Amino acid sequence: MSSTPLGARARARMEVTAAIKDEARRQLAAEGAAKLSLRAVARELGMVSSALYRYFPSRDDLLTALIIDAYDAVGARAEAAHAKAADAGPVRRWTAVAQAVREWALRHPHEYALIYGSPVPGYTAPDTTVPPASRVGLLLIGIVRDAHHGKGLTELPPLPDELAPEADRMAADLAPDLPPATVAALVAAWAQLFGLVGFELFGQFNRVVEDREPFFRHAVVRLAHGVGLVDGER
Repeated sequence: MSSTPLGARARARMEVTAAIKDEARRQLAAEGAAKLSLRAVARELGMVSSALYRYFPSRDDLLTALIIDAYDAVGARAEAAHAKAADAGPVRRWTAVAQAVREWALRHPHEYALIYGSPVPGYTAPDTTVPPASRVGLLLIGIVRDAHHGKGLTELPPLPDELAPEADRMAADLAPDLPPATVAALVAAWAQLFGLVGFELFGQFNRVVEDREPFFRHAVVRLAHGVGLVDGER
């Protein structure tokens, strides 16, 4: 059965919502998230502020929508890259996800900064941002899980005694079927992946790393090995 076409009012609302978000993204690029203003967005769109509030009641609501969109965009890019590499070995799949994250970030630096840059003063992300924010991490966990339940992982060195309780907690929360040492390594690799992207995007590699794409590929392969993945078919 075909879905019911959207009514004119619903289509108009979607178009206005998209225009508000587009203008907000332009402001992010020009001024940064901390200076995002509903009044300024309304002014640029030729709207009165009271009309814009019917779409986004507050600046935080608009920020949340932009954050969810950004997480979903990078997540979708990573998932598409992973799907293309689905028949490859675990290191190749891991690298495909990492490269997709980097490519998206380089094309959307201001949106990347919104979700992985400095916190926005006065803003606290609601729980609705958690599922979109988890998409890349869940892909990486899935790659490691497949290796663990298939060909297996390299056994990692024992954790220090002071870290063992925290690793047990992380494993229980994130991947109860994986060894705690593997989950701890996964969390560290996830942070290092986004650190590598952030260093490149925000200029910390200037005059340090010049040929950045091969450097990135090498680094993310090392991260894959660090969580116990081994080279398989490519």
